Amino acid sequence: MIKSIRRLGWSDAHLADIALPGGVMRLTRSLASGLARCAGDPPGTFWGVGDRGPNIKPDDAADRYGLEHLRPLGAHDGAKIMPLPGAGPALARFRRDGDAISLEAATPLHSASGKPIGGLPVPHGPHAEFEPIYGLDGAALPTGPDGADSEGIAAQADGSFWISEEYGPSLLRVSPDGTVRERWVPEGLTESFAGASYPVRALLPALAAARKLNRGFEAIAVSDDGAVITLAFQSPLAHPDRAAHEASTLLRIWQLDGASGALLAEYAYPLDPPESFRRDADLGEVVNADIKVSELLLLGGGDVLVLERVTKSTKLYRVRLDPAHALPAALSQLETRPTLEQLGAANWATAGVIPLAKTLVFDTDQHPEIPGDLEGMVLLAPDELLLSNDSDFGIEGAETEFWLVKFAQPLA
Repeated sequence: MIKSIRRLGWSDAHLADIALPGGVMRLTRSLASGLARCAGDPPGTFWGVGDRGPNIKPDDAADRYGLEHLRPLGAHDGAKIMPLPGAGPALARFRRDGDAISLEAATPLHSASGKPIGGLPVPHGPHAEFEPIYGLDGAALPTGPDGADSEGIAAQADGSFWISEEYGPSLLRVSPDGTVRERWVPEGLTESFAGASYPVRALLPALAAARKLNRGFEAIAVSDDGAVITLAFQSPLAHPDRAAHEASTLLRIWQLDGASGALLAEYAYPLDPPESFRRDADLGEVVNADIKVSELLLLGGGDVLVLERVTKSTKLYRVRLDPAHALPAALSQLETRPTLEQLGAANWATAGVIPLAKTLVFDTDQHPEIPGDLEGMVLLAPDELLLSNDSDFGIEGAETEFWLVKFAQPLA
């Protein structure tokens, strides 16, 4: 039961104004793609991470800013325009005081030498899906082994953070001052990060590289002792191909060893029917591939809060990661056929697949005042949940919003 919902005061900081044929592109700082709290921080203090930097689809750039020369680039699958490629991801420290949020500090993620890692995509092998990225002039932008599309953040007891990102997908171990200590990448992808300005370790299961284009790791949580990292892919894997991704309704949640990166357990999270995301369905057809998981929050006792969304509609579900319901180990192997994503519901039981049971906690379709593109989620108190949207640097006019949801009973 919900006791209250209110928007907290906040104003995005100005980043840049770019004069374009169709008007001025006003860019603001975007720092709330993921939220987290450190156990030792003062009450009200929490942390956020911003993503790779402002980006927009070619057609949207043409329609909104008169950049017609970019429209043909929309023919390239996943193409994006990055008007400010030097912006890159940043770590932020926030503070809630009453009904307002303030920014205490923000720093770009950087190497030990102080070099910002930036948000350009990393080089890729012949079998991985990667976005083509272009500048405002339509020229292809280069790749860079340091770059990251950071999306999720989880705090460690020592004050450091694990940040999940979509390009590799990979995990970044980051100090409180924004220094990248190391990066964990999938086995077999070391060459894509050759020349990185920080240590790179190929510790993650090779299966991670089968993520669909721009749908890598977004949701992450870490146990209090740091022993277990819990991750969710943003969408079903494209394993072995895009068709499997588009047809699947099962998303993988991983538990990894916090020291070695080894896969400890894997769970199947069942996505809701597309038509059940009502505000999105009212605007047009919603399909399986539109549904995403953007945040995880550990509640204790094996329970996890999952943020499942499309664009306008967001649902929060409680699930329990019961080892008895973990997937058979064979389904985490690249060579296994059929893959989890190829299995239809009629074959789940035969393959040993027990989808996680979901209990609905909150649905923004019941609260239309809350915006879409929710990606951040953190508990400020056992009964107070803070939600944030991704403004994408204001490139399409969005603003960051923080919403405090107070429950009648503690969530954790």
